[in-house]
Amino acid sequence: MFAHAPPADSIVDPGPTPAVPLWLLPDHAVEAWLAELPAGAAAWARSHEFRGERGKVLVLPSSDGGVLGAALGLGALPSLAALSSWHVAGLPERLPAGRYRLANALSADVERLVVTGWLHGAYRFARYRAPANAAGRPQLQIADSPHRALALAHAAGCSLARDLINTPASDMGPQELAAAAVEIAREGGGECNVLEGDALLARNFPLIHAVGRTSSRAPRLIDLRWGDPAAPKVTLVGKGVCFDTGGLDLKPSAAMLLMKKDMGGAAVALGVARVLMARRAPIRLRVLIPAVENSVGGDAFRPGDVLRSRRGLTVEIGNTDAEGRLVLADALSEADAEQPELLLDFATLTGAARVALGPELPAVFSSNAALATQMRELGERECDPVWPMPLWDNYDEELGSRVADLNNVSSNAFAGAIYGALFLRRFVSPGRNWAHVDLFAWNPRERPGRPVGAEAQCLRLADRLIATRFG
Repeated sequence: MFAHAPPADSIVDPGPTPAVPLWLLPDHAVEAWLAELPAGAAAWARSHEFRGERGKVLVLPSSDGGVLGAALGLGALPSLAALSSWHVAGLPERLPAGRYRLANALSADVERLVVTGWLHGAYRFARYRAPANAAGRPQLQIADSPHRALALAHAAGCSLARDLINTPASDMGPQELAAAAVEIAREGGGECNVLEGDALLARNFPLIHAVGRTSSRAPRLIDLRWGDPAAPKVTLVGKGVCFDTGGLDLKPSAAMLLMKKDMGGAAVALGVARVLMARRAPIRLRVLIPAVENSVGGDAFRPGDVLRSRRGLTVEIGNTDAEGRLVLADALSEADAEQPELLLDFATLTGAARVALGPELPAVFSSNAALATQMRELGERECDPVWPMPLWDNYDEELGSRVADLNNVSSNAFAGAIYGALFLRRFVSPGRNWAHVDLFAWNPRERPGRPVGAEAQCLRLADRLIATRFG
């Protein structure tokens, strides 16, 4: 159904076809590099005033009209140890076709980041376009190794998540999202069960049913399991709102333009699962995705309704456009009951998180300060950042209701991301190793390796967190 990797030929093994050198050059290393070049090549570089400015690419011609090599400027980078994936992500679009090899000596971790950046830059969402000419793409030659394999696994997971998010809601409803999960489970050797429609009521998932019942596309709970049942339990929960009109609290048209990405949390969770299965992580993995479409109709849930959750708590509906936390509440209750060693949820939950941190920096909330700190540190290392935000207890009472156990929103106009996280915390047992990630899952501006469109935020971070804790 989906291309689980960037173009297959973007990374190649060493072989009989010669590869030209690709130099990665901080500005302070340019003079030494020029001194080692053949005189003609050095004169060419000087005539083009190449000084190693960040992002500047110089192609050195050979005497026969081909490519002798290429250089990428890294600006004032202190050393290659500080290289990030995004430094090199623009190269697949900017280099001429051909085969390239890294001319610098890099550590395994830095080389992995380079491969990851290259693969990000090679990604294209081409489902609705005529096939591109693959022969015109540059290729990066890297010897097979564990770090190359990990970069390829990360790229495959990210490409999957990006494809799912980029697909318009007409082709990515609850049924299609469930089909993608079933395919991922099958390919990885796992199993996937799907509860649909009124079966959700029979199995006590009332909030998921209430949010999705009005759509002509029935709501679902996707339940993917993989790995040794005796291994440590790791559970991922992803918000799968395939399109969000806002319900009866209808969004204005401008706010609906990106609502195909409201299942971005589900896409990230499935992408992480794809990576974990590919590298045979020593865990018992479970992925829970409430997949719904929040539509308008005669059977829609209303402001003022009181709904009972799977956990037994009653929820007064203050706003039908705060539906993501409702479906996540039932899924988190089910996840929590199994007492996993680690529980992560991913959701495009609030605009308030974007106001606070912008589109590039997801917010992470956790009752476990050490977990949130570890996620921030790993995110910086993986060029996949998050920023800890507080679960401020003094705000919890703002979710109170006169007629139910709690309201799904606060009447307070401030701290919306915190209120959303506090709502979810009600459905997770105290002391659980849980983190909630409020992400955007979208690039609103064009940058190398990050075209306008879907982004698999926190995917590599989540995999490295699980690897650090469990292997």
